[in-house]
Amino acid sequence: MTEISPVLPWKTKIALSALSALTDFSRRDDGTINRRLLSFFDFRASPSSTPIKGVKTSDVTVDPSRNLWFRLFEPTQVPGGDEKLPVIVFFHGGVPAIVVSVNYRLSPEHRYPAQYEDGFDVLNYLDSHPPANADLSMCFLAGDSAGANIAHHVTVRACETTTFQEVKVVGLVAIQPFFGGEERTESEIRLDGSPLVSMRGTDWLWKAFLPEGADRDHEAANVSGIERGRELSEMEFPATMVVVGGFDPLQDWQRRYCKWLERSGKEVRLVEYGNTIHAFYVFPELPEASLLFAEVKSFVEQHKKTAPPKPITHPSSSLLSVSLLPSI
Repeated sequence: MTEISPVLPWKTKIALSALSALTDFSRRDDGTINRRLLSFFDFRASPSSTPIKGVKTSDVTVDPSRNLWFRLFEPTQVPGGDEKLPVIVFFHGGVPAIVVSVNYRLSPEHRYPAQYEDGFDVLNYLDSHPPANADLSMCFLAGDSAGANIAHHVTVRACETTTFQEVKVVGLVAIQPFFGGEERTESEIRLDGSPLVSMRGTDWLWKAFLPEGADRDHEAANVSGIERGRELSEMEFPATMVVVGGFDPLQDWQRRYCKWLERSGKEVRLVEYGNTIHAFYVFPELPEASLLFAEVKSFVEQHKKTAPPKPITHPSSSLLSVSLLPSI
């Protein structure tokens, strides 16, 4: 009998069971979601101008009409004194950097391409409103799960634009990216019923996110598809780190993504954790969670040094990070 989950601590098992039940109950057959039910478990900490473990936080509004904002994480002590830090833009799903966590619109209330537009507009905002001590020429986009999907598509748009004056994306961190297609891959079939990810659940999520009438081979989902995937070979696409888990049903799509980037002549670092489930990184008791953050730190440190030199007027680098499931 095929194992669909590794041996996990009891604490992790209980949390996974509760989270899986919550997401299953929140999805309705008519394609809508019970946002009120989810809100009971949406615990958000307030920003703090008083540093906590050396980091202060603040919320910055980009567009109040669509509730587009991000939380800014700024270290209060910079290693080396005046050392310039990268910027990491994270799309929700231990690096010396300024981190921007994006609150983008969610589906099914807001379908494709709203999330990609929000992510790109945050980059536009940062380009004209650089955070203090940020060097936007060392900008990394990062995301986990569907947030990694957003990070990829925002990176493509950033590579295509000619309007940025400060922002230069030098790296992409895609943690278990949420890709798919009409085909049922070997890992999806073998691991169907794994915690948090099942074919029934992912089908629902894609239907809630993609344009009406689109199938899963839409370029938003099947990014490396020969017929509908976007050509990257002529694009100045940045170095990319892709994280894959051995018990993640989406791993075949993630490996195809790596091979597509390689065929396109792009630098790829594949990081595999053979004994991990989808979203393992949210469980600090799992040893791979700390290993992952060490890998991300190493990737950022390596590629911020290779960023093209430019006059620095804002002394720190940035990370834009995004993590999302399309409908949560």
